[in-house]
This record gives sequence, C-alpha cells and structure tokens, in this order.
Amino acid sequence: MSSAPSAPSHVLAGLLEDVSFEMTGKDIDGLTGARESLPRGSRINVTFLANEQQQQRLRAVRAVRDAGFVPVPHISARQLESRAELEEYLAAIREAGSCDEVFVVGGDPASPRGPYEDSLEVVRSGLLEQYGVRCVGIGGYPEGHPLISDAALWSALEDKSGTIRQRGLVGGIITQFGFDVDPVLSWAEAVRQRGIDLPIRVGVPGPAGIRRLLRYGARFGVGTSAGIAKKYGLSLTNLMGTAGPDRFLHDLARNYDAQRHGELKLHFYTFGGLKATSDWVTEFRRKEG
Repeated sequence: MSSAPSAPSHVLAGLLEDVSFEMTGKDIDGLTGARESLPRGSRINVTFLANEQQQQRLRAVRAVRDAGFVPVPHISARQLESRAELEEYLAAIREAGSCDEVFVVGGDPASPRGPYEDSLEVVRSGLLEQYGVRCVGIGGYPEGHPLISDAALWSALEDKSGTIRQRGLVGGIITQFGFDVDPVLSWAEAVRQRGIDLPIRVGVPGPAGIRRLLRYGARFGVGTSAGIAKKYGLSLTNLMGTAGPDRFLHDLARNYDAQRHGELKLHFYTFGGLKATSDWVTEFRRKEG
C-alpha cells in the first residue's frame, strides 16, 4: 500500500461502516472466495452488462442472497427493449427474493433499444413499486459525463430525486468512481445546496493493477494519467504494480464535513476482483483501527 497522510480515525471508521461493493454475473466464484472477509449483510450491486444474459445476472443475484448479503440488481434503462422485458426482469428478481432495492442507470447505448430514454423514465413507469421495490439507487457524476452536459446532469439528478420522493420510495446516490477527492466533495456540497438530501455513496476504485486503473480512468473521463498518478501517488514510470485507494480515503476523511456534505458512505468498484477488494477493505480497517 502507498503511504497516505493521516486522517481523523473516527471519521475514517464512520466512512468504512456499511460499505457496498459491485460485481458482475461472472463474479460468482469471486463471491465465494470473498465470503469470509465481507461483513454479513453487505450490499453487493449486480451490474446489468450488455454481454450478459438475464439468467446470468439472476444467478449472481441469487448467489449474493444465498451467501448472506444484500443483492442490489442494476437496471439499465436504454438496454431494455420493451416494457415487457422490464416487467419480466422485475418479476424474476422478486421471485428470487431480491426486489427490495435496485439501482437504475441510463446505460451504455447512445440510443435506447426500447421505450426508456433514461433511468428517470423507468422510475416514472410505476413498475418498480408495483413489483415490490422500496429503495432506488441512482447515479451521480462528480467529474461530469463525457457525453452529457453538466446542466443536463443536474437537471436529471433533481428530477430523479424529486420523483423518487413523490412516489414514496427511498432513494440513494452512487457516484461514478474517481481518483480525486476535491471534485467529489465539491459536488456533494452542491448537491446539498440544491436541496437534495439523499445519502451519497462515494464510488471508490478497489485495488487493481495500475495499468487497469489508468485505462478505466481514461475510459470514463475521470482524469488524465498524469492527474491520476499525482492524486493517487502512482509512478508513471512503473506501471506493473497494483494500487489501492489508501490516499483517497484518507483525503476524504480529512476533508469531509457532515454539515456541508451530508451523509456519505463508500461504494467499491471491484476492478481487481471482489475478493481482492473485500480483503483490502478488511486489512485497511484492521490497519487503521
């Protein structure tokens, strides 16, 4: 692990409570390996990848539930080809006993494959609560989105948070991962200033190979290689190692102000694998405790 400036231990401990993780339908073996290090009852988001079939996603959802964790299935609005497909998926996760909480995102295609232009339309459909959903997670983009203007992002966030409240649902925000704490906290403060009080889970890159981290950063527009290296304490002359978010978490704990930023928790993107991430979090907790 790279060295990181010290942070208030009680703040860091608070942020490390009730962390959540992410996995794909292909990560069931990793889930088996991570069972011992993951706190029982942890939330694990199951992504909605275009190259995975519904049965693969559902197997992952069931595996998360059967392992004693809380599955949070993703719904990718623009990937859905019809209202019937959305209903079929909701019915399937309800049958699997895992429909209480979902995460709704617009998804990758530039043009929708069916009737849902974005995640807001899925929330407005009324189908979520009809199939037993009580909690809805939505995305946040502290460093913007490569294809969406900042004005459009803010408008969408306000519309979604308002619609979730109007429909009697519980909401939450999970941010895109990042390597720089400053834009995350500036964005969180702006969220609160706009009257949005949903809890925010800050997206954190789990430990992974340096090359992979830089590649994901470039792909999702969350920093240049030089910027990531500077903030994360990486060396661009040695890309063969791995890196964890030690410095990021210390910076977050040191600069977090609950009155300005509201409720913050952590969500780990498991780029290096679910087991590697859960083991890292366990060891980080031990070391910092």
